[in-house]
Amino acid sequence: MKNIALCLRYDGSRYHGWQVQKNDITVAQTLEEALGKVFGRRTKAVGCGRTDAGVHALRYCVNFHADTAIPMDRMPLAINSRLPDDIAVLDAVETDEGFNAIGSCIKKEYIYKIHNSNIRDPFLKDRVCFYPQRLDMDMMKRAAAAFEGTHDFRAVRSVGTETKTTVRTVYWCRAEKEGDVITVSVCADGFLYNMCRAIVGTMIYASYGKLMPENIPALLEKGDRRLTGPTMPPQGLYLNRVWYDGPAGEMMMRH
Repeated sequence: MKNIALCLRYDGSRYHGWQVQKNDITVAQTLEEALGKVFGRRTKAVGCGRTDAGVHALRYCVNFHADTAIPMDRMPLAINSRLPDDIAVLDAVETDEGFNAIGSCIKKEYIYKIHNSNIRDPFLKDRVCFYPQRLDMDMMKRAAAAFEGTHDFRAVRSVGTETKTTVRTVYWCRAEKEGDVITVSVCADGFLYNMCRAIVGTMIYASYGKLMPENIPALLEKGDRRLTGPTMPPQGLYLNRVWYDGPAGEMMMRH
């Protein structure tokens, strides 16, 4: 039995997130159905984390166990032939038995895209957050930098999955603008429920002067979700990169 890791890319627009659910179509369910057709038996896929309804992934890692003779370089083609066109397997590698897509993850980077224009673009409808009010990039960059470091991030999480601790380390939080599109990049050793979308909402509050970037560390210290910015809509959020040691890490770096 081989432990196989895949690098996926998907448009999450029509899915109710990654996690298998009883009454909604999800990415995991769709992938597991495809794997079942390829390998002739029910195959459970472990994902590198939950993504919410409408959230996308440019690079997403899963692992599963299968007794198969399909070469790794042919694996993406075999699985993609059974997948809808909004999910694609980019690569596959055989990993060691101890590898787990979520447990072995070292860090992740999410990006959030904002179309900051007073004219919407129909072709970006499900792939960016359309935000017509002008945003102050200098204030957003200052606010982004205030989130970097090791903090208790309970002030920027929604009530959801319980965790042992709400302390996380943010390695970088940046905002860049190209044309009318602002991209916020957040890399951390882990993310709380809606943490990235709430960080972006707090950066937008800073853009308006509703709070000062210099006050963000104190707001994190207080831990009161009501004092930070709103949770931004899901369609602007993408899981961008995932880091691992070993063969899976090498695979993810190739894409």
